[in-house]
Amino acid sequence: MPPAQTINETAFSDLKNVHIIGICGTLMGSFAAFLKRQGMNVTGSDQNVYPPMSDVLGRAGITLFSGYREENLTGLPKRPDLVVIGNVISRANPEATAAISGGYPYTSLPEAMEKLMLKSTRNLVVSGTHGKTTTSSFLAFILSHAGKDPNYFIGGVSADLPNSFHVTSLSGGRPFVLEGDEYDTAFWDKVPKFNHYLPDDAILTSVEFDHADIYADFNAVKSAFSGLVSRIRKGGRLIACADSVAVRELAAQAVVPVLFYGSNVESGARFTPSKIRVDQNGITRFTVLDGEKEMGELALHLPGHHNVLNALAVWIECRELGLSHAEIAAGLLAFRGVKRRQEERGEVGGVLVIDDFAHHPTAVRETLRALRSKYKDRRIVAVFEPRSATSRRKVFQEDYGKAFLEADSCHIAVPFDQSKIAENDQFSSQQLVDDIVRLGRPADFFLEIEQGVKQVTASSKRGDLIAVLSNGGFGGFIPKLLDALRDRALDAPDHRSPPC
Repeated sequence: MPPAQTINETAFSDLKNVHIIGICGTLMGSFAAFLKRQGMNVTGSDQNVYPPMSDVLGRAGITLFSGYREENLTGLPKRPDLVVIGNVISRANPEATAAISGGYPYTSLPEAMEKLMLKSTRNLVVSGTHGKTTTSSFLAFILSHAGKDPNYFIGGVSADLPNSFHVTSLSGGRPFVLEGDEYDTAFWDKVPKFNHYLPDDAILTSVEFDHADIYADFNAVKSAFSGLVSRIRKGGRLIACADSVAVRELAAQAVVPVLFYGSNVESGARFTPSKIRVDQNGITRFTVLDGEKEMGELALHLPGHHNVLNALAVWIECRELGLSHAEIAAGLLAFRGVKRRQEERGEVGGVLVIDDFAHHPTAVRETLRALRSKYKDRRIVAVFEPRSATSRRKVFQEDYGKAFLEADSCHIAVPFDQSKIAENDQFSSQQLVDDIVRLGRPADFFLEIEQGVKQVTASSKRGDLIAVLSNGGFGGFIPKLLDALRDRALDAPDHRSPPC
């Protein structure tokens, strides 16, 4: 396989025709729509072309191909100036093979960002095992709310930002907020995406073992994040969460100033939250401390101690960028959240259904604790699908049992496709159920989506909060559950016709 064709000599403004392989991902689709808004002719393909992304791209005027075929590329009326290949695309993909063997200039999305867009901007990279999407969304929205009109590139969909990808200017040191993902860049470029992001400032929220499909062990994960810290450009800074031992170790390697935040000063944090509370409207409030000095109160709609720390990190960055406390506080309070992060999907018959992306045991624990803090009077019912590369492996088998003790009861799905995972390395949902029951919580297991929907519907009651945790589509579990709850409500005695 030859190396990626250089795009060093290509000016962004010179691009006229761009083809994207793997276009329907959140980031790739947002990038494609952005290119189209710049007047480029954009085409793309994906294995699964379906709403809502197919509708978004269709409305943008982008030509879409369903499935990967050589002729999607070679049959285009105009030869692309650049082919962008997504990180989900394998070496054997026929379209990617055609691009490389046909001599088309090709690249990954992170490298395209590095070479075409990030050299003259002030790049604010938000990274860490947990909290990247929420924290980068906080930062982009607060800067936008304060009138700074930042560029941003975020791997999630915010309720408040119009797009996941937004660029207003690529010059003059304009802030560019980037969600710094540690996952692979592309099949020919096996380095973290954030290696391409030319950070001026970096926020590092946490470092734990994850992505077991590409990292052999925790040392490999730490090595990846070490690369991010070493790439922070002169004149920048690292904002680091002192609660994490690994983050403190990595911060010690930094050659730029480090600003530590965390739960308490004992960990070495300079900035800490105090007087944390949830008011009668479900708003989380806390006071920022710089050492022992009170810097003012912040309030946010998202519950949980982890989100307090995420907000604190963003407060530090925004203050360093020149925003006042009042500007930051106003933006933070106006921010409504990110889809699939504690997102309320509907309430039927007094049963509230929440959608959350949590899949790592730490994220599961903190999400359930957060929901408990905001919805104090509700019984918390957790529904979990082991779907990520790590959760389908047994590396955290015991940890999940402890994490789910934060719920009042649990329903655990069979893991998503484990056919490519060695049998002795496969996660067991039945073992998780047994562990949860042994530790004192009711739990059950289901093999099929329809079976799970029936179980959860039958056992739910008015006042429950059902937290559905998965980093994928989960077979449409949530809409099916809401439909089942509506059907049950219609069949309830109050909805039946009176006897003649």
